[in-house]
Parts: sequence; C-alpha cells; structure tokens
Amino acid sequence: MPLLAGLHRYPVKSMYRQSPSEAAVEPWGLAGDRRWMLAGPNGQAVTQRELPAMGQYRAELAEDGSLLVTSPDGDPLRVPVPSPATGAPRVVGDVFGSRFAASETEEKVRLWFAERLGEVRLLHLDDPLARPVAAAFGAPGDTVSMADGFPLLATTTASLAALNSWMAEEGYPALPMERFRPNLVIEGTEPWEEDGWRRLLVGELEFRAVKLCGRCVITTTDQETGLRQGPQPLRALAARHRFDRKAAFGVNLIPVRPGGVTGDRLGTVRLGDRVTVLARGERLPAA
Repeated sequence: MPLLAGLHRYPVKSMYRQSPSEAAVEPWGLAGDRRWMLAGPNGQAVTQRELPAMGQYRAELAEDGSLLVTSPDGDPLRVPVPSPATGAPRVVGDVFGSRFAASETEEKVRLWFAERLGEVRLLHLDDPLARPVAAAFGAPGDTVSMADGFPLLATTTASLAALNSWMAEEGYPALPMERFRPNLVIEGTEPWEEDGWRRLLVGELEFRAVKLCGRCVITTTDQETGLRQGPQPLRALAARHRFDRKAAFGVNLIPVRPGGVTGDRLGTVRLGDRVTVLARGERLPAA
C-alpha cells in the first residue's frame, strides 16, 4: 500500500529544507513553501544553479510569516515580512520568464546577503495569486508560489532505488532523495509508475498530476555540503529516463480544492497518509 514517507518544504527557494510531520496544503503549494526567494538586480531568481552554497542557508518560519535565516557559519538574520502598507518596495520577480509582483525586504537584509552571496536581494511573494501556473499544464485560476513551475513535486522511493541501481552499474554510489528537493515522498509503488499518474489522493486531499519534472544541475549538488558531486544523477537519467529532451525524475502536482472548502487552507497531509492513485494515463510530458 503506497504511503507518504517524506514531507518537505523550503521556506526560501533553493535554501535548506524543513521536514515537518504534517503540513497544511494551500492552492499554490504547502503552507510556507517558497514564498521567499533571492533575486538578482533584474529580479530573476537566484538558486543553487548559480550558487550551490545557498543550500547551506537555513530558514525557519515564525507564526507571523517572518524568517530567521542562519548562515553556514551560524550567523542569524531576522527578516520581517515586507509590507507594501509600510513602504516596502514593490518589484517584479522572475522565475524562468514567469514574472510577478513581489515585495523587497529592507536594506539591512540586502547588505547581510551581499556580504555572503554577492549582489542579491530577498523578495517575498505576498500575493500567492500573482503567479499563474503555465497555461499548457494548469487550469484557469491555478497559481504557484516561487517554486520553479508547480505547487508541489512528488517523488517515489521505488524510482530512486531503480535510479540508484543504474548508477551502481557504472560504479557510482547511491544518492539520497534530498538531492531532488521534493515536497512529497511516496513509498510502496512500482518504479516509475508516477510517470502515468493523472490524479491521486494523499490522505484527505486530491491532486492532479500534470507534468514530469525535468531535472537540472542542482541534483548533482550534495545538499548537506553544498558541493557539486560530478555527473550523476543527470548522466543516468539522460541515458535511461529521458523524455522530451529532459532527464526526468518526479511528478509535478496541483492540489484540487475539496467540495465545500473555502479559503486558503485546503486540508493537511501527514507522514504515513495512505496514497491512492485515482486515475492513470499515458506518460506525462516532461517539457
């Protein structure tokens, strides 16, 4: 029986994960997931693709939505939520060409990051309705946080085991699931069966599976050290699980609003929740 075996959120895009035992689900993703991101001067997202060391910064969310960021050296930074009502600058954020309005944090935050990571600034997505999911994959009204493109990413332990077996054939060590930065980790499936999922139930909540996740260089970065580790897993995926010119691993999900539920909170997912595949189809696109 498939079960939810892992649950992760990333308060600041590309920073270190949090792994709670349960999480509220909102239409645009897990509550608190990727509502903040670092951006360059032009508003474009800065991630581990450019700065692998970003993964060593840890961000904790307070109840009021503010952050406590801790550097790899242990230096703390408290970041209040920037508010347009109190004069926070409104800027344009950009995640791979998807542009949206965001609020910039105060100058002392920019200076703190500039000393450590260069000329970046920290943005907050105060309006989660500001960024629609790509029309080719989402329905009207679907929105996403500052994640790459979709509200949630699910992976399966069976597919990771298959991938690790391919790498072992070439003499490479096994990789942990954290390399893929998922939100939901599901155990008890067949390898790669998620490629054909269409709808699934995780505990009390339904999700639409809309696209396979094309992987990037971040998967070659050790999430515990921030160091690049060579060609894997991209080499194995490109050779044996490549679709639409993408090395694919994991499936992107969009939450379905339950009947009668209003407001931002759709429900809660918990470790150990049963996972039921409600509909399957042909392999999903990867691009």
